[in-house]
Amino acid sequence: MSELPDFETPDTGCDEYHSLSRRQFVAGAGAAFAAVTFPAWLPRVVLAQSQTSARDIVVSVFLRGGADGLSLCTPFFEGNNYYGVRPNIAIPAPDSLSSNKLTALDDRFGFAPAMLGLLPAFQAKQLLVTHATGVTVANRSHFDMQRFIEVGKANDPSLITGWLGRHLATVPPLRTSAPLRALGLSAGLQQSLYGAPRALPIADPTNFGIAGSATSRDARTEWLTGDYSLTIDPLRSAALDVSNTLKLLRTIDFANYRPANSAAYPNSGFGRSLRSTAALIKADVGIEAVQVDIGGWDTHQNQAPNVATGSMYRTMADFSNSIGAFWADVMQGGGNYNVTLVAISEFGRNVRENGSAGTDHGRAGAMFVLGKAIAGGRVLTVNWPGLAREQLESGQDLRVTLDHRDVLAEIVAKRLGNPNVATVFPDYTPTFRGVVAA
Repeated sequence: MSELPDFETPDTGCDEYHSLSRRQFVAGAGAAFAAVTFPAWLPRVVLAQSQTSARDIVVSVFLRGGADGLSLCTPFFEGNNYYGVRPNIAIPAPDSLSSNKLTALDDRFGFAPAMLGLLPAFQAKQLLVTHATGVTVANRSHFDMQRFIEVGKANDPSLITGWLGRHLATVPPLRTSAPLRALGLSAGLQQSLYGAPRALPIADPTNFGIAGSATSRDARTEWLTGDYSLTIDPLRSAALDVSNTLKLLRTIDFANYRPANSAAYPNSGFGRSLRSTAALIKADVGIEAVQVDIGGWDTHQNQAPNVATGSMYRTMADFSNSIGAFWADVMQGGGNYNVTLVAISEFGRNVRENGSAGTDHGRAGAMFVLGKAIAGGRVLTVNWPGLAREQLESGQDLRVTLDHRDVLAEIVAKRLGNPNVATVFPDYTPTFRGVVAA
């Protein structure tokens, strides 16, 4: 069995999920060079003014596999509509005597014990959860739905570039000389970043470089610069950007980075990725977007979000504790860093558990938005659709009543300082939902 990308968990998920993870590895690697030059596909746009004091760095987190939104943020107020169809995997209500009970966020929703790493940010009103959120087109394919979200439009095979890529291509760099504007913390560039100028996939910034002996590291970098300096673009620009990125990353001591506020990142792939992201942001080198993945959400069997030894419980704890540490480190650590983090999955899961104490591919899920300028401390719903059988889509799924692009578009316009929302999300007119604080 070949080595899997870091976001893959070999013992979970359906066949399509495993196959997709490998395809992402191969396809993303091929997109890396194409991403570092200014794309020729752009229509006429209004080049947004560079306002470094107002524009946020965006950290985009993708929960790959289809995360169960009813476990990430549980609607305990639904009573038997929730508890009656999940006899083995429901998370006990806040008024339960169970030690694994929910912590109420309001009178409707609660966080499971595994999600409590996010509670301080929620209580500080810097974390917003949106529910019954997702892609409005019905589809249960990991491949299709991840693609729809990353390119920002459903059912358009001609659209290759990602929403983050188009955002970065329509704003000037925060720092003109920055060799690296966007980073995909993965072995292959994620599709959300396709089309972004000066974007590279780097699985581990601590060990990024040209293979070979450490004693000849500088010589190899200079060879790359010299060998490609006389070639024509786009190859020349791509090679020089890679060379300059190599030099840039060597100036950042990722291995010995010390988080502020005694923030403790989990020693997991996701935790290390967010720790590296924090180090990169604090180095103030001109990074504008980071894409991070966390896998393990395709819980067809033995989901167990309510048991500390359960597979989903562990993934939820990794997710919440890693983001909680990032919030404490970057957003509460004393520095003046303008950062927004947004987390999304391709779809949620069936409301009713299956015969293997898991859940199958569903429809709506939950999104998480984190930042000092976010109108947080609440769970945002738009016409909550309900969990009664007659309220479910196809009799089995939470309906999508909030298009995920409404959330992302508001962040692009109000926190990323980009007026070209119609380019970032083509053929869609978003409704701003009050995600960003007034």
